[in-house]
Amino acid sequence: MFATGNTDRTCRIWDVRNLLQPVAALEGNATAISSISFTSDGRFMAMCEDVDFVHVYDVQDAFRREQEIDLFGHVSGLSFSPDTEYLFISVSIDTVPTLLSYQRRHRIYHYLDSMN
Repeated sequence: MFATGNTDRTCRIWDVRNLLQPVAALEGNATAISSISFTSDGRFMAMCEDVDFVHVYDVQDAFRREQEIDLFGHVSGLSFSPDTEYLFISVSIDTVPTLLSYQRRHRIYHYLDSMN
């Protein structure tokens, strides 16, 4: 499985065994999808728009569960830590570069496990 970011505000998920049709088409809010990252265990995928929005999806739930992070500024990239515990987001507000760090929240019930 791999993902492509597009200027039409969509992220398309593809299965390498069948490239005729995407598995899913995820929509952004405002601008092109500029960066995409999967966790090393394949559980979560994050995509960011050029400005203001980052979306985190539960891959195992067929991308139905999403958390949206609403920021202010140009989002220049994102990445998960190798141990899947952190999501790092690079944001530039005017000329001030900023690195945001979000830690994964673990709850008692496995199905409520999400990024926060």
